[in-house]
Amino acid sequence: MNCRGGVCTSFVDAIRFNSRYKPTPIASSGSSLFGDVLLTHQRRDRAATDRSSRRGRTPRPVMEWQDCTVKMEMDVPASVAYRLCSDRESFPRWVPFISSVKVMEDKPDLSRWCLKYNVLGIDVEYSWVAQNMQPILDQKIHWRSIEGLPNRGVARFYPKGASGCLMELTTSYEVPLLLVPVASALKPFMEGLLRKSLVMFATLAKSESI
Repeated sequence: MNCRGGVCTSFVDAIRFNSRYKPTPIASSGSSLFGDVLLTHQRRDRAATDRSSRRGRTPRPVMEWQDCTVKMEMDVPASVAYRLCSDRESFPRWVPFISSVKVMEDKPDLSRWCLKYNVLGIDVEYSWVAQNMQPILDQKIHWRSIEGLPNRGVARFYPKGASGCLMELTTSYEVPLLLVPVASALKPFMEGLLRKSLVMFATLAKSESI
């Protein structure tokens, strides 16, 4: 008996027919086909999530820089003022907000600075490493931070008469995140401190020139 169109006329022919035509197995959740498809969709979902996250991420704010410049005439020669300002470790003696400056023994052109002060009702404390830039004898001293709080400064000395000078001090700094809410009031506050610093500097320079 033969099998035609899937109909068998004998038991033996039915066994032979079924042995030749085996049904294709349906992929289970553990099969490689299902796993590949699932993995592809997971990757697509993860990529879409990453793109959405990047689009929704809050960008880092651009930090503001402020420049403060003050100047004052003093009854000391420019050479005396220049020499005192060249002594980095003397800064805490005439700058109220600088708590310490330590010149590095192995690299004397580098110094570690610490700032500790109450700024507009906020207690702040920062540190940085500053590098001395090439000075101009009795005329200009300048420096910049290479680590820590971003800032730079320059002091210029102009002879005035036979025994006096005009000292101009400029400091520039990136407004720390903690002080961003009071940034508009920070610059006049710092300029007031720098004017006070020059008064203290003139007194100290005068005493050392005697």
